[in-house]
Amino acid sequence: MAKRKRRGYTNEFKAETVRLIRESGKCIAVVARELDLTESAVRACVRQAGIDAGHGPAGALTTEEREELGRLRREIRTVRMERDIPKKATALGGPPRRVCRERTGA
Repeated sequence: MAKRKRRGYTNEFKAETVRLIRESGKCIAVVARELDLTESAVRACVRQAGIDAGHGPAGALTTEEREELGRLRREIRTVRMERDIPKKATALGGPPRRVCRERTGA
């Protein structure tokens, strides 16, 4: 079986999919087939919508918390790189040296 290319979905599309499942009374598998989505992707949307509504397991992150966590991790990675650049430069022999050349009189 060929592997599907990973697709991204907007928050509005995910919310509309969850609303469709809840209002139509259809099971997740049927809605996934109708929308040409994988069943696991639709289940993840439904599960995350429940967490966002406050019905998830203890400790589960809401969508907003996940976005903030991702932003903070990127920021930490950037700060660490900025911190490590001077260390790497020192390990390679210190700051660059200037070469002074005497001018020859002509």
